[in-house]
Amino acid sequence: MQYKMLVLDMDDTLLTDDHRISDLNKKVLLEAQAKGVHVVLASGRPTSAMTAYAKELELDLNDSYMISFNGAVVSRVKDDLVLFEQKLTPEQIHDLYDYSVEKKTHIITYLDGEIISETDSEYIEIEKDITGLPHRKVQIFKDYVNRAAVKCILLEDPVYLKTLENDLKERMPHLSVSMSKPFFLEVAQHGIDKAASLKLLAEKLDVHQSEIIAVGNAGNDLTMIEYAGLGVWVDNVTPELRDKANLIVASNNNDGVAEVVQRYILN
Repeated sequence: MQYKMLVLDMDDTLLTDDHRISDLNKKVLLEAQAKGVHVVLASGRPTSAMTAYAKELELDLNDSYMISFNGAVVSRVKDDLVLFEQKLTPEQIHDLYDYSVEKKTHIITYLDGEIISETDSEYIEIEKDITGLPHRKVQIFKDYVNRAAVKCILLEDPVYLKTLENDLKERMPHLSVSMSKPFFLEVAQHGIDKAASLKLLAEKLDVHQSEIIAVGNAGNDLTMIEYAGLGVWVDNVTPELRDKANLIVASNNNDGVAEVVQRYILN
């Protein structure tokens, strides 16, 4: 099979634990693009927290794209052209806030390039570190968040938060719910996930589903792993998902992405 598109989750997949692209991963991804393969970043991160990495990989020079906010936004790297965007309504965000209060979790959303919350948390600090976005702590969340936003995240201790995943899916079946990290329960508009946006992008670029490799590590990657012709986990995948892909490669800290590229694109 000649693969034409490689779609990569970022945190805990492409990036090492200290949020870097390894030298080997960068080298082989540049080589893959030189062969004409579309390299696409697909992350739960906000778009602005992906752009520097995309340009490090020369996605702008190779006319490629990013899938951000877990699929809620698809944009072209070279000029920030937004091909697709879908937001939560203020009413949906307020319902999620009420749920978070009921279940005693923290909740964040994103407006004007800032992380918005009513509370402080060690898990919000992690999101600040990952994204590099400023954090605006507001007095009354529902008053401040009075317009649409791309997604929300509920944050809490991983063991407790995992117990809420199915409950929230049952309570709000009109929304898309997935875990991106054990302490991040992400919520987007109905039908929004990485696979849906990948399908849209692949059709635009005339790439067949069978010609796509997708690499990830967590629950919010599962739909694209199942959609792609070759779905790949890195070895640090969430344990209960290990049997849901075609292949498992080395971990994010051991150049798992490079292993995929070398075996299936450059070989």
